[in-house]
This record gives sequence, C-alpha cells and structure tokens, in this order.
Amino acid sequence: MSTKFTEYKGLDLPTVASEVLDFWKKNNIFEQSVTSREGATPYVFFEGPPSANGLPGIHHVMARAIKDIFCRYKTQKGYQVKRKAGWDTHGLPVELGTEKELGITKEDIGKTISVTEYNEACKRTVMRYTDVWNDLTEKMGYWVDMEDPYVTYKSKYMETVWWLLKQIYNKDLLYKGYTIQPYSPKAGTGLSSHEVNQPGSYRDVTDTTIVAQFKAKDETLPSFLQGFGTVHFLAWTTTPWTLPSNTALTVGPKIDYVLVKTFNQYTFEAVNVVLAKNLVGKQFGGKYFVAESDADFTSYKSEDKKIPYQILAEAKGADLVGIRYEQLLPFTLPYQNPENAFRVISGDFVTTEDGTGIVHTAPTFGADDAKVAKEATPEVPPMLVLDENGNPVPLVDLQGKFVAQMGDFAGKYVKNEYYNDGEAPEKSVDVEIAIRLKEENKAFKVEKYVHSYPHCWRTDKPILYYPLDSWFIKVTEIKDRMFDLNETINWKPKATGEGRFGNWLKNANDWNLSRSRYWGIPLPIWRSEDGTEEMLVGSVEELYNEIEKSIAAGFQSENPYKGFKIGDMSEANYDLVDLHKNVVDGIVLVSPTGKPMKRETDLIDVWFDSGAMPYAQWHYPFENKELIDENKAFPADFIAEGVDQTRGWFYTLHAIGTLVFDKIAYKNVVSNGLVLDKNGQKMSKRLGNAVDPFTTLAEYGPDATRWYMISNANPWDNLKFDIEGVAEVRRKFFGTLYNTYSFFALYANIDGFKYDEAEVPLNERPEIDRWILSELHTLIQLVDEAYADYEPTKAARAISDFVQENLSNWYVRLCRRRFWKGDYAQDKIAAYQTLYTCLVTVAKLSAPIAPFFMDKLYRDLTQATGSESFESVHLAEFPKMVENFVDKSLESKMMKAQTVSSLVLSLRKKEMIKVRQPLQRVMIPVLDDNQRAEIEAVSDLIKAEVNVKEVELLDDASGVLVKQIKPNFKTLGPRFGKDMGLISKEIQNFGQEQIAKLERDGELVMDIAGKSITLSQDDVEISSQDIPGWLVANSNGITVALDITISDELRKEGIARELINRIQNIRKDSGFEVTDKITVKMEKNSQVEEAVLANESYIKSETLTENLIFVENLENGTEIEFDDIKTSILISK
Repeated sequence: MSTKFTEYKGLDLPTVASEVLDFWKKNNIFEQSVTSREGATPYVFFEGPPSANGLPGIHHVMARAIKDIFCRYKTQKGYQVKRKAGWDTHGLPVELGTEKELGITKEDIGKTISVTEYNEACKRTVMRYTDVWNDLTEKMGYWVDMEDPYVTYKSKYMETVWWLLKQIYNKDLLYKGYTIQPYSPKAGTGLSSHEVNQPGSYRDVTDTTIVAQFKAKDETLPSFLQGFGTVHFLAWTTTPWTLPSNTALTVGPKIDYVLVKTFNQYTFEAVNVVLAKNLVGKQFGGKYFVAESDADFTSYKSEDKKIPYQILAEAKGADLVGIRYEQLLPFTLPYQNPENAFRVISGDFVTTEDGTGIVHTAPTFGADDAKVAKEATPEVPPMLVLDENGNPVPLVDLQGKFVAQMGDFAGKYVKNEYYNDGEAPEKSVDVEIAIRLKEENKAFKVEKYVHSYPHCWRTDKPILYYPLDSWFIKVTEIKDRMFDLNETINWKPKATGEGRFGNWLKNANDWNLSRSRYWGIPLPIWRSEDGTEEMLVGSVEELYNEIEKSIAAGFQSENPYKGFKIGDMSEANYDLVDLHKNVVDGIVLVSPTGKPMKRETDLIDVWFDSGAMPYAQWHYPFENKELIDENKAFPADFIAEGVDQTRGWFYTLHAIGTLVFDKIAYKNVVSNGLVLDKNGQKMSKRLGNAVDPFTTLAEYGPDATRWYMISNANPWDNLKFDIEGVAEVRRKFFGTLYNTYSFFALYANIDGFKYDEAEVPLNERPEIDRWILSELHTLIQLVDEAYADYEPTKAARAISDFVQENLSNWYVRLCRRRFWKGDYAQDKIAAYQTLYTCLVTVAKLSAPIAPFFMDKLYRDLTQATGSESFESVHLAEFPKMVENFVDKSLESKMMKAQTVSSLVLSLRKKEMIKVRQPLQRVMIPVLDDNQRAEIEAVSDLIKAEVNVKEVELLDDASGVLVKQIKPNFKTLGPRFGKDMGLISKEIQNFGQEQIAKLERDGELVMDIAGKSITLSQDDVEISSQDIPGWLVANSNGITVALDITISDELRKEGIARELINRIQNIRKDSGFEVTDKITVKMEKNSQVEEAVLANESYIKSETLTENLIFVENLENGTEIEFDDIKTSILISK
C-alpha cells in the first residue's frame, strides 16, 4: 500500500486506460467481479452476437458501452453478472462476403466449387476479424467473457436450434407452403417479412409506370358495352416487367366504372376505355378536356395540344366480371388451363385511391393477385411455363432474368440494378416494354413515378415478390400472446415497445423460415418423395439412431458420425459431428413405412440462430437444463441493441420465447439509436464521414469517449457524434475531476493526511462540509435510481454537474484556504475527510460509465488510506444514500447563494468589472421570511464569492426596482389555445403589484372573458429594468441589483487583490513550496504604493510575505501589467 497519494504531471486518459487494462488482466479483475459474487442473486444479461466478418465501427462502442454500464452497476449492487460473449457466424453477410472474395456467384456453388469447399471458406471468413473485435472490446472496457463464447456454427449450438424447431413442429406451428414471398435475386434467397421491414429497406425509387390498354374480346362484352366499337380496359402498374405474366384483370364489385371515348395520345387512334368513375379526373387531367359535341372528336388532329373525351356508359364492377380480353404481351401461355386466363374477375381489395380502379393481376408475382386468382371460378392460372426439366417456373428466373420463352427479352434482368456495375443497358426492360406497348396501341399513359420500394437488407438491391416453396412458422397463431407478453417488458424508450414493436406484433405475418443458401443451420426435416411422410430431427442422438435404421434398411451405406458417443457431452465428442448442409444433405433416412426420405434442401433464417441464443449458448436441454428450467439464466434481466433489432434479434428472441416456452425472453431492453456524424448524416465510408473507433480511443481514451456518448443524448435518441464534444468532456469533466484530485493529493501529502483520524462527527463539521455531503447523498440517490431505471444519461449529467458546479466550482474553491492555511486540527481534517469521501463516492458512481479512470482514481485514494479493502472499484459496493446526511434546507440555502453569485458574476462580466475589484453592495428583494432567512444565512458566503461589501435585503423593492413582464407563448399556446391573445394582452397590462403577487405566490388567478384561469410563473417571463448606477438580473425567482460605483477605497483594494494574484503566480513559477515565507520587492509606482499602504497586512498574510519593500529601480524583476498600472516584482526567501 502506498503511503502517499499519487501525484501526476497532467491528465493523460489513453495512458490511464492502458495501465488500468494491464492491471485488470494481471489481477483477473473481470473474473473476480463474477466469482466474488458467487451465491448472490444472478443478474442475467444476453449478448447480442456480432458477426466477425466485418469491422467494428464507432456505433459499436456506443452499443457496447450501454451493455457494459448496467452489468458493472449491477455487480456493484451485489448481483452476480455472468456475461457470455457470442459470435453470429451464419447467414447472408458471411456468404456474400465469401462469394465476393472467391470471385463466384451463388450459381457456381456445387459446380465450380463444392458445397463442402464453399462452407469451409465461409468458416474461415466468418472469424476473420475476431482479433479486431476482441481488441476493441478490451480497449473500450467492455467486460464480456471472450474465453468461452457461444459460436453459432458449433454443433452443440446447432443441436439446440434443431431441438427448438422440433418443439415448434410438435405444436403444429411449422408448415410448408407455396406462396408469393419477398425474394432477393442478388442474394439468391427468400426473405422473411421482418427482414423486409428492417430500417432503410424501403426506399424511394423512380420507376417507369404504365397505364396499359387491354383489348376486350367483342363477343364477351355485355350488352351495355356493345355498339361502341372496340373496348379497352385500363390497368396501371409500377412494375411493367410483370405485364408478360398478366393472366387477369381485377375489378371491385361495388365500384362504379365508366366507358370513356377518347384518343390514344401516342398512336392518336380513337379508343373506348373502361376505368373507375372516381379516377376519370386523375387519368384525364392535363391535356384532356370534356367534349361538348361530336364535332370535338371529328375535328381532333394529332398535333392538337388538347385531347377530347366523353363518358359513354356506366356500370358496377360486378357487371364487368367474366369479360375476356386479348393477352397483352403474347410471348407464351400458362402451362395449365390457359383457357381460364385473360378475363375480368372480382376482388374486394381493389380501391379507387390510385391508378384506374382496375388491377393488373399477375398471380406469380403478387400475394393478393395469387389469392384473388385462386378464389375465382374457374380458377385463373398463374403464368407458369415448363423449364427444360419439365418443372413449372415463372417467366423470371431466380437470378431475376426473363426465361427463354420471353423471346427477345430472354436473358435480360427485369431490373437494371441486378446487372454488374457498368453492364446495365441504357434502356431497362420496363422502358422497352413501355415502348413496345406504345407502338402497338396498348399503352394509354407512360410516366415516371416516385414510390417506396423494398430492398434487400444485405445486398441493397431491390427485391421481387416471387413464388417459392417455403417452410413457415405460424406466428399468426401466437401473435396475440406475443403482444400480451410484450406488455410486460420494460422498453427504453417505452414508445419503441408500444409503437414500433407492439404494432409490428399486432400485424405479424407467418415467419418464412426457409433460406435457399448453403452456409447456415439446415432445416432438419426429412421427407419422402411423395410428401406423405416426414420427420423433423431434434437432436444428434435422434439423427444418429435414424441413420442406423436407414443403414439397416439399405438406404444409407455408412454413418457419417461414426465414433460419436451418445450421452458424451465433451467438446471432443461433438467435434465429430458436423450438421452443415454439405454433410446432412447426403443422409437418407427411412420412413415408418419403409420409404427413403431426403432432407428438405433449405437452411433456416439466420435470425432464428440469434433468437435461439438464450438456450443454445448453454446447449439446452442436453446440458445445463437447470439454467433455463429454474430461471437461473433465463429470461434475461437486460438486453440492449440498436433500434433496427425490433425487426431482428429483439423480434426473434421474443418469438421463440413465446413459441417454445410461452414466456418473455427478456425483462428490460434498451433500444439504442443511430450514431450519426456531427451534421446528422449517417456515417459511411462512401461519404467519408465514418469515425474510426480505434483512432478515437487512442487519442481521447475510452472514458471520455464513453462519457461523451452517454451524457450527450439518451441512448435511444440518435447521437450526432462530434469529436470536439469528446475533447470538451475530457477538458470539462475529466479535467475538473483530475484537478480536484490533484489539489487534494498535493495538500494531503503535505499534511500527511491518511484518514487515520476518527471521523469528524457530521454536526461538528462546518456548514459547507455538511452541504456538500448532503448534495453527495442526494446525488447517490439520483444516480442509483437513474441506473436502476436504465437512464444512464440522467446519471452521467447529474455526476457531471455535481463535480463541476458543486464540488470544484463551489466547495473546493470556497474551502481552498482550509487546506493550505492553519494547523492540522479538526477543521482541516474535516475538510480532507469530506473531500476524500466525495472523490471516492464519485469514482464509484461513475465507474460503470468511465471504468478505467474511475478505477485509477479509486485505487489512488484507497491504497493511500486503506479505508477500503477492495482491489478495484469494480469489486467495490455501490454507495448507499444515508438519510441523515441529507439536509434539504441547507441545499436550498446554498442553491440561493449559488444563484445570487452566478447572477452577480454575470453582471460583472457584462460590465467588464473583474471579480478582484471589490464592489460596495448588492440589493436583493425577498419574497417572504423564509427566503430572507435563507439568503441572510449565506450572505457572508455571497460577499466573499462575488467580492461585495454588503448584501442588502429589501422586503419591498417597489420603490427601487421596476419589474417587466411578458407572456411565454410556448406554455400559453398549448394551455389556452384561442384565448391566448386575450390572456397575453392582459399580462402585458399587469402592474407592479400583480407581478409581485405572481412572484410571491407562484400563481395568479385571472378573469378572462368570464372564465377564471390560473396563471403560473412558467407562463410568463419576469425581468427587472436597470436603474442608474446599478445593474439588474434575475433567475430562479431571485432578482439582484448590483451597485457598480467604484470608490477610491474600493479601487485600492482591487489593486491589492491583483498584486496578491501576481505574487502567488510568481511564487508558483519560481518553484517555491507552498509553505515558504518570502520577501517581496516592488518597483515604485504611486498608485501601487497607495494601494499597498491601505492593504499591507492583508497582502502579507495572503502571500506569506514577511517583508514588502519598494525600490526606485528593480533589476531582474518580473514585469506585471493590469488596467493602467505597470510595475515590476521580485520575490526571494
């Protein structure tokens, strides 16, 4: 143990962090923080697994700081907090990165590279940046167990996932369906609805849209449409590439439709078109006009700027059903029942909000389209054609290209975004189709249109809606239960849980679990070829036994898991098992009736992997059963991730918890916002505004970075990250705390303070000590409550205010002389004990946010005194608020002193009168006896603080001060609405008596237009007018008037104070000890001499000067200059 308090030459936060990190490692402090709480109540934390195939960014520092804060806090509160790290190792991010690195596409897998080789490559790339992540984790002070992380590609983890799927399957909540789903051609897989709703997935795009003309077959027209010539149906689409797949037009049965006579604007041919009556104005706006007679039609010429139109007939949608029309783009026909295609059908989903009120229906590419086509009688076939193997396929393949049947469009991507950079044609497929339809008199209108369109969360390319065979979880059956359980979760902020997440749960769709990829957890379902028999395997043991049965049946030649010992949970045994696609796809099982069963080829959604981590990290239920069943490690007390996880990890955790256990998976969740650049832009390499976390930590240290991030904005709000803000936190908060400790250490070492003496009783300590200890215990309560309520910003700001305003700017400054003057007796000891207690407590309160610096501070203090035996602040106990230390009346009194002082100092600054220049008096009007008593009690303090001779309290200031009042529209508007004008007029007419009453009582009852309203002080802004020779200011209900007249006597004292300051500075710069007595020589100057003569004993006592001598000429003196005075000073022992 050190015998002295360590003193430093300057604040170096990065070095502090580096030294403390070494200390933690050497002494296993993190491990001790867990083992020292053995047997205590567990506080369960889940780590949302990062993927190590990408580099961490500054936003990861934010997210991980939030997680770290509450785990450290709960450890200090006596809980045992285990934190298992994890790695998310499967899924699209890994596969796409691997493909890019290998220079291949999905189509090459299984051809130019085997699935086994590909999966091995994925396994290598997935952990590529593990070291970088671990480095960041250490450097930023995020405590998580990286020695024993869960890894989602390990067979134990995967086995638990299979077990979970079996539970869902056994509850009849897993089914196979051929449906229209979101599909990403560039990723080569279907996506779930929660992936499509990731933040930023929907983006505004400009597409070519077409109002197409579908030519009705005359012989199928009802009588009310006959006799007008050829009739066309108008249907609008924002996806022209789907028009070749059109097999129906859908109308709303109750919608009114009209037949309109006009001309086609591209071919100038006369046409009769059908559309919804309500949308005539929209489609015939601009260049069209209502014809008044037939002459408007006969006189129309192609060069005319305006086109006539006329309504010829009207009917309900139900009357149009059954009409047939010619195929718009006749490249090919549906392979089944083409005779039932190309007709008008009825659908309740049709609206007249946009378009034409007639919906172009392509059942292959739209869920609503598929449903309405299936419900029609007879059923409308989707546009499916047979490929070279005789399998029915859509006109667009899985890469997003048109198939061979599409003639000159064959092989073209349906969206230009799917081409490689620089390879996209000038005209997209949509534009080519539009040109063709214009030429063939089949396009009524073509225009560009801005609309919101979904994009793949990983490739950033547009998705398609595509027919796929997929396995689904019936989330719709449990969504009400999910919603109810979510009501019991404490969301920070609440709005995210109730709004964004709650609304999402209310409208949840079934979860598309299938992924047609290679590197992930395979769906453990084996099926017979005819689909009549299937089995979901829920464990390695089950799979092993089923393989043995298959070998006996002659379907499987050998067991790929030979040597695996059932029941042996060792890592070595499980290393014999690989459950990935390249292995399990070769396994053929036998059905109960003796048929061969092959595995369904899909993998599962990687979000299921991460949602399974509460159980899979412990290999539940095969090991550690009690951790889940006895709620020792489930549900989580706390999780935290970015707000986008409402569609990711937060959702899948909640879904699996509800599906399998009918429980919540987490009790408290902090959903943090984005980290933007200082201008509020998203950070990206492309914009060049991304902040390197390692550079920031190296320059400013993790403590300042974390403190800035947490104190600047609530975790759930977006943070505008400005490096200048980190520098400011380093200077203002850490600089102030460092200076306070340095001041303490300097004088404590001089006096030999070791906290050996008995505690000076509270009632024997001076008022200033009792005040700061009261503020300290109030702070303990506030910070404790803030952390407990997951409000770290509130805690950081309160600590920061206490350190800067109360401890440094008030307590230490007012008590300085107690430390460096006088004997080492009770008053001085009380000052040391008080300041020491404040510093140790601040270290403990701040440790969760600034773990390195606060550990250094704590250890520098406690190792010199031995007052606590904990090796680290992170092993210490969180401070407890002691009621009898809190004195609210003393806090109120001191707050008055601070407010008055602040006001007076701001007036001095405004008038440029230095604080060293004494002034005669400050006048303060008091509202009541209590305020008078409080200010009187601190008047000596105010006088010393602001350097005035008198504090004069006025019961009635009406004769001296004139108050002004004006309405505060920000509060009046919301409260009084339209009456605000009358009220503000009344306020502006208030006399001095009414203003005084409002200030005194805090409210005033007014009569406005016969209504009684109560006005509060928040509803107005009260100020005071300056009076000659005085300056006036007010704040917090207190007004001060400062006499700014400087008499000759005051001026001399001001000079004396300036001299004291200069002498002290010269002492310090000359290397004198603070206890050295000195001789001062000064060059003669009449003003200075007069001032010294009037204040000699004061100057001598303040500067420890024994002799003060004036000389004509002073050699080697230090020149000093202030105001209009110049002189020279020399000091010696």
